[in-house]
Amino acid sequence: MNASLPTSSGRVFRSDAPLAAAPGLLRVGTRGSALAVSQTTMVAEQIATATGLDVALVIVTTHGDVTRAPLSQLGGTGVFVSALRDALLAGECDLAVHSLKDLPTGACPGIVLGAVPARADARDALCARDGLTLVDLPEGARVGTGSPRRAAQLRARRADIEVHDLRGNVDTRLGRVGVDLDAVVLAAAGLDRLGRATAITERFPLTDVPAAPGQGALAIEVREADATTEPYVAALAALDDAEGRATALAERALLATLEAGCAAPIGATAEIEGDALRLRAVVYLVDGSEQLTAEAALPWSGTAADVEVPVAEVPAELGRRVAAELLENGAAELAPLGGGA
Repeated sequence: MNASLPTSSGRVFRSDAPLAAAPGLLRVGTRGSALAVSQTTMVAEQIATATGLDVALVIVTTHGDVTRAPLSQLGGTGVFVSALRDALLAGECDLAVHSLKDLPTGACPGIVLGAVPARADARDALCARDGLTLVDLPEGARVGTGSPRRAAQLRARRADIEVHDLRGNVDTRLGRVGVDLDAVVLAAAGLDRLGRATAITERFPLTDVPAAPGQGALAIEVREADATTEPYVAALAALDDAEGRATALAERALLATLEAGCAAPIGATAEIEGDALRLRAVVYLVDGSEQLTAEAALPWSGTAADVEVPVAEVPAELGRRVAAELLENGAAELAPLGGGA
């Protein structure tokens, strides 16, 4: 069988115990949360259809899954990533699936980003009691979020709101609505993937409430040595989406240039507009009382004769330019940014 060509779909199954490599099998590492398993299952099904191979979901427990500390105090986004990367490098799985916004922006020796699938809804979603929207919440309403960015954005729009730290899986967070909280803010993509969209009472427009860089996107990592060999080439080609990759990489380049971690209140939105890739980013003071915005666009078309930057380099260059403008205008005075040093 030529694994580079579509064939009849292979079998997709879950393994909670270590699983040895075997011919005709691809092992995909994932966290064990309901959301992680749901989104990794979608990836596995695409791989199985494209390659005809069996695909196993190998469950890996990360530090972020077992600690109860606030995310902003856990040493960065890599809290959900390092164990999966360790498993990948150790040969315990063949690919690893992450929420792209969890990935540290620095390179990881021996591992490359193999694919970014088509992006889901990048917006934040309010899940409130009694079907309320943000503007309808009563004065002094209690709203839960574990994100400094979301907290700053909530305070910027409603200074009277009490923001409370929030941890736990999606169901745990939703379970607090109407009990000790009036509402929680979660990623719309996660709710959609879990079939919990009915809990959403408002999806915040990205023009007003830009999300975390990479939100709604998945990242498929592979060992660098395997990235150009079969069946990995076929699997990754079936998953990769050019627009999803471009928008996510532009937002990540912004974050990398700012040297900002998960504690920095930064929102970013990249989108394709005709033949251009546009990026808009906002840096907030943590209490929401001040914000700084920058925006730019670059041609993004393989047929454009006057492209000033090679198409493959456009996302990274665009992210750097928008970050440079933010830093020049004083972003490091608003938020904890290493890029201002």
